[in-house]
Amino acid sequence: MGNQQRWTAEQIPDQSKRVVLVTGANSGLGLATTRALARKGAQVILAVRDEVKGRRAVAEITAEHPAAQLEVRQLDLADLDSVRAFSERLHADRAHLDVLINNAGLMAPPRTLSPQGYEVQFAANHLGHFALTGLLLDLLESGDNSRVVTVSSPNHRQGTIFFDDLSGERTYSPMGYYNQSKLANAVFGWELHKRLTAAGSPVRSVLAHPGYTSTNLQTSSPVGMVKFLFGRLLLPLAQTPDQGALSQLYAATAPNVEGGQFIGPDGMAELRGAPKRVALAERASDAETCRRLWELSEELTAVRFAFSAAA
Repeated sequence: MGNQQRWTAEQIPDQSKRVVLVTGANSGLGLATTRALARKGAQVILAVRDEVKGRRAVAEITAEHPAAQLEVRQLDLADLDSVRAFSERLHADRAHLDVLINNAGLMAPPRTLSPQGYEVQFAANHLGHFALTGLLLDLLESGDNSRVVTVSSPNHRQGTIFFDDLSGERTYSPMGYYNQSKLANAVFGWELHKRLTAAGSPVRSVLAHPGYTSTNLQTSSPVGMVKFLFGRLLLPLAQTPDQGALSQLYAATAPNVEGGQFIGPDGMAELRGAPKRVALAERASDAETCRRLWELSEELTAVRFAFSAAA
């Protein structure tokens, strides 16, 4: 990647005329990502579960950057009906999309089921983003230098896909199923890269992770020891959201990023630092796991990806 130690948000290329969709854009990494892109001229669509919080985020950014081009749209990634409705509304008034940043996430809540009956972390973190990407693929293929950035975590390396207990009916643990969802993100980003490449699609699939970043992810949904560990004990080690967002910003904008790459911090244990290319766990690129999760995700979401070759 060359000398990227000093890469900062100031080095984001001009984003004028580019349309970027960020999920979970009203707080934490999503808000930091939106702010940085808006500062560089991008039109950013904030896909948020709570529109009031989304409008608050827009007011905060436009106070600093009056020329920011921002738009709030409601999206609940845990609810596949909401994902479909969001896609239909976006298709009604957008002809193209240049970047999709699959950023939103839930971390370690008590066992909860989505409206469709899936474990909520798997539903929101993986299935919702899988469906959203598939439904918006035609808009991305009409975009310019288009990318899908899927945000995973170093935790994907501890993850297992519990194919025989996806929703944790028998063995739910909050962090075990968070790790499952983050491994699913990594598998999806990698397999999407393989399928886009095989189809000759112009869209690039890139993975990123923020290291250890202080956001409400650590405090809003976790319970017990997980909340104490990440929300208090380890907090002094955490990066700010502006620092943590650099990996996904690099993945979304740096000219030399290639499909299939995984971008994370360059510091010790990838907890913090400037963006660099990092290693994907072997299990994330295991062909059988990739095939099995992809087919299962198509079945559970009823979304089939229609890849089209480059024009």
